[in-house]
Amino acid sequence: MKKNALIVWGGWDGHEPDQVAEIFRGILEEENFNVEVSDTLESYSDPEKLKSLDLIVPHWTMGDIPKKYVLNISEAVISGVGLAGCHGGMCDSFRNNVDWQFMTGGNWVAHPGNDGVEYMVNIKQSSSPLLEGLPDFKVVSEQYYLHVDPAVEVLATTRFPVVDGPHAANKAVDMPVVWTKRWGHGRVFYNSLGHLANIVAMPEVSLIMRRGFLYASEGKQAAQNQSPLNFRADENRISYTGMGDSQ
Repeated sequence: MKKNALIVWGGWDGHEPDQVAEIFRGILEEENFNVEVSDTLESYSDPEKLKSLDLIVPHWTMGDIPKKYVLNISEAVISGVGLAGCHGGMCDSFRNNVDWQFMTGGNWVAHPGNDGVEYMVNIKQSSSPLLEGLPDFKVVSEQYYLHVDPAVEVLATTRFPVVDGPHAANKAVDMPVVWTKRWGHGRVFYNSLGHLANIVAMPEVSLIMRRGFLYASEGKQAAQNQSPLNFRADENRISYTGMGDSQ
């Protein structure tokens, strides 16, 4: 049986979201998905439709989103629908929405040196087989510095600093590039590479995305054997145990 995926692209044009969406469509169709591609956030307005999917692929940089749409996506992922994306299209999407950042596992804060920085992506040994067999590789692109949820499982890193700046006064750090996390029953996958379509099209990056899409999309079937998770939501945000609404 074919799985169903929704790709929603838009926001800042500098990330070539329409071209990246087409690359993602091609990968998913090769993996026998039914793929819907949309350029409007209204695609997130129907919570029941979102829950019927196997995979949601956001590629929307910056901008604003109605809070209700994020709650709809969150409830779908909690039920087992996968969420997978890359670069600013997933972790620099909606800077004013903390629920989005909590669900995705991190948020972009800087790319010292801007585009054209040469750096290494180092595959990390972990409990996940997702990047098994993939060697370390070099990228010439933006090197993302992110604020990252400590709950994520890091699958690949890059060493900072490469470019000089005020951050270089600190000791060297290994910044996560690829990670997974859980959101209820759902599987979340993120890859910080992908500033332009030609980076997404790199063999290493497209392979990482292919494996990430498959991993995230398998969460729904795995959730069928588990008890449903219910979190009360209203028009403003999800209500987590022990978490108030003060901001």
